[in-house]
Amino acid sequence: MHIRTSFPYETTHEDLWIPLPGGTSHAFGSEGGTLLYARVWRPLTDEPVPALLEYLPYRLSDWTAPRDHQRHPWYAGHGYASVRVDIRGHGNSEGRPTDEYSATELADGVEVVNWLAAQPWCNGRVGMFGISWGGFNSLQIAALAPEPLKAIVTVCSTDDRYDNDVHYLGGSVLAVDMHAWAATMLAFVSRPPDPQYVGEAWRGMWLERLESVDPFIHTWLNHQTRDDYWRHGSVCEDYGAIDAAVLAVGGWHDPYRDTVLRLVEHLPADRVRGLIGPWSHQYPDRGLPPGPAIGFLQETLRWWDHWLKGEDNGVMSEPLLRAYVSDSHRPATVYAELPGRWVGEPAWPSPNVRGMTYAFQGAPVLVRSPMHTGLDAGRFFPFGNDADLPPDQREEDGRSACFDFEVGEETWVLGRPKARLRLTSEVPRGQVVARLCDVAPDGSSTLVTRGVLNLSARHGPGRAVPWEPGATEDVTFELNGIGHVFPPGHRIRLAVSSAYWPWIWPQPDSAAGFTLEPAGSSLELPVRARALDEAAIVFEEPEHAEPLGVNTPITLDEPRPERLVVRDVAKGEWRLEVDPRYGGTRVYPDGLEFTEDALETYTINEADPLSARTRSDWSIRLHRPELAWEATVRTRSEISCDGKDFVTSDEVICLEGQEVLFHRTWEKRTPRTAG
Repeated sequence: MHIRTSFPYETTHEDLWIPLPGGTSHAFGSEGGTLLYARVWRPLTDEPVPALLEYLPYRLSDWTAPRDHQRHPWYAGHGYASVRVDIRGHGNSEGRPTDEYSATELADGVEVVNWLAAQPWCNGRVGMFGISWGGFNSLQIAALAPEPLKAIVTVCSTDDRYDNDVHYLGGSVLAVDMHAWAATMLAFVSRPPDPQYVGEAWRGMWLERLESVDPFIHTWLNHQTRDDYWRHGSVCEDYGAIDAAVLAVGGWHDPYRDTVLRLVEHLPADRVRGLIGPWSHQYPDRGLPPGPAIGFLQETLRWWDHWLKGEDNGVMSEPLLRAYVSDSHRPATVYAELPGRWVGEPAWPSPNVRGMTYAFQGAPVLVRSPMHTGLDAGRFFPFGNDADLPPDQREEDGRSACFDFEVGEETWVLGRPKARLRLTSEVPRGQVVARLCDVAPDGSSTLVTRGVLNLSARHGPGRAVPWEPGATEDVTFELNGIGHVFPPGHRIRLAVSSAYWPWIWPQPDSAAGFTLEPAGSSLELPVRARALDEAAIVFEEPEHAEPLGVNTPITLDEPRPERLVVRDVAKGEWRLEVDPRYGGTRVYPDGLEFTEDALETYTINEADPLSARTRSDWSIRLHRPELAWEATVRTRSEISCDGKDFVTSDEVICLEGQEVLFHRTWEKRTPRTAG
């Protein structure tokens, strides 16, 4: 990592408030309406410059401050006004928090884009960028087409909020992140504004937020098929609504990577480019596993210079899709770097990729996986931690039906594999999970990619159709995209299971499993030609601005494991404990002490799908010794089930100093209409 200290422009930065129309500011008495908190880095120049916007709920004055400091000053030093804004009801912004990507959030975002374009230091041209939430709303605001918004960079984001987000997968409830993300956001929306920046208004703003809090899980479980709720904000509903140029970026170890493939397929080729590396859910320049990292800021600067400054710098001469194809590698939960190479595709679907079908052989097999199948799935959202990725899959393979194919010559896979399975089910509900593994001569099994289908969603995610007991049907579903090389002497394995906990919430009838008929079943791999005369794809080394200077106090406490599996042999019960490693304790240059701790627990009995339950506990403390200010947030979130309902239980406790300022619990039952 190169830390840059000298730039073409000297820079300055300031914190300011962006007014939204409508009403009077609650906290400050402004007649301009609700005020959003913003931090702006600008080049010192008399000439107006383009503006870049990152628009998030994650608190610019503390939570994302270290990351912001790596890139916003860097952009400013290259001639852009780089702006970080807290979404309404979050951080130091006024207002009440809303659901993720609500119509209010997106309308506010359009107002911010227009406000930036109208500032005297802006030349009227605006770009948006962001990772995850910020990548989502960059796409969604681009689909609303505010005139000043000319280009976006969307990283680790989705175009389909139902089937490619943290809520559902293949029509099945995502137990691991439906729960974990709802619990995380309950803790996040309950955090107070910072009196260092909003003054004495902080308490009133905090109480206003807390009175409006409702756990997101209530809404998400109320929509178990792909309905209008999920269509809102899903730009796949109308790709043609996006006028801005789109640089779509993802990682093969991020759950959102298929969005990149869909965007380069459906957006006009003269204003979209795609980039998929070996990365996790991180910006590609941060150097977190797995690498190699790239000079991503430099790459995006080329994008901005072309679309916002009109420079003919060759960025649109790059291949439509640049993708990293990894060499075969041993199973491990973390890789500093994955060996491989970059390839460029002129179109997507690519003329260099063809489907190769591998037909199953053998007698019909009953697939009746134990309920704890999936404990070795790894983290749904890998962040570059030591226990994120799936370990050796041999135990998981032993709980699945496996179909192996010998690799005679080196086989490059690039794109989304497809499973075609002929199934007979004796029960109306269930799910099927397919894992593609690379099996070495010594038997070690590396998970390459996977896919899921809720059997009630086999005719499409918009409705739930029960299976006729005893009927035989052919089902087809895609696995997530991947770039991977299978070497000669290895085996390509498709492992099929009827359970995948805690990724997938088991159906009430899951214990019955299903019968798989090899005759009529197959795996289709997108095989890329190997010997192509193509120019080498190279990137500069990663580069950042100077770090913010956040201190992490040394502690003598023994850290708990990131992922711990506990088995009660007598009861047949399995418990997975996950420490998401969000941040621990940090001390910021402005004096803020920020501590957060979280623990997720997933429990199931290996024979009982109705025993599944989840729990998440959060604690967040903010302390300013010089102001004698201390605020603490504690939350608890739980989900369990019976044959008819999901049962959710949530609690929020907020303290000012040692005094309880707010305490509320929610208990709710939600019918299992499809999940």
